[in-house]
Amino acid sequence: MTKISSKLVLITGGASGIGKLLSKKVLELGGKLVIWDIDKAGLEQTINEFESWGEVQGYVVDIGDTGRVKEMARKVENEVGSIDVLINNAGIVYGGYFHEFSSEEINKTMMVNSVAPMQLTLAFLPEMIKRKSGHICNITSLAGLVSNPKLAVYAGSKWATTGWSDSLRLEMEQLKTGVKVSTITPYYINTGMFRGVKSRIPILDQHKVVEKIIKAIEKNQIHLSLPFSMRFIRFAQGLFPIWFYDWFVGQIIGVYKTMDNFKGRNN
Repeated sequence: MTKISSKLVLITGGASGIGKLLSKKVLELGGKLVIWDIDKAGLEQTINEFESWGEVQGYVVDIGDTGRVKEMARKVENEVGSIDVLINNAGIVYGGYFHEFSSEEINKTMMVNSVAPMQLTLAFLPEMIKRKSGHICNITSLAGLVSNPKLAVYAGSKWATTGWSDSLRLEMEQLKTGVKVSTITPYYINTGMFRGVKSRIPILDQHKVVEKIIKAIEKNQIHLSLPFSMRFIRFAQGLFPIWFYDWFVGQIIGVYKTMDNFKGRNN
């Protein structure tokens, strides 16, 4: 079990959306909190909201900048202490067909969604291994298991993170480090990040998602897919021929049309 109480938890993208709700939950459970976010104004507002509830520190960090990640990781360890639980939550999404993307959008998506969680983990993992205690929670996406038109770059970044996360889990078990790894693959969540998406499968409620993520961490759950029905995705991909799988997922469930009216978060 990984109890949040009294643990030092670092959450990326903790000033908005799922990250902010996770931050609030950590403080409610008696944990100590470090928030990283690129939005300075949003971070300051969040810190002001939360500081009366418990120990919370905020750092403005662009996690797509590997040098900055390394620098701020050392700063956190020096100023606050060793991280017990790292929640790699921050992410970005651009919608559209792959050939419509710019090189800059591709690179930024991969850096924030794929490279940054690896670099953050690399920064904090050695100390966890040394203490034989720690938990890495990687919030990826169901897009890390299911291909989708107009979501190719995002899906590519999340497939990379999902594969890395579970491989890391196996390494930590094989080496008997005591460090736990949880991989979270949710469907669309009503945070505004996927504004405009239309789905026959109900879009997930962010509050319920947060409750399940926290429970997954505390129970050292290896993999959590949301909703429950999505846990059978890999089974279906292996059991059925591609043409049938594409027909069922694309035409019957309608997943391949969900991004047609995508607008994204309001700026």
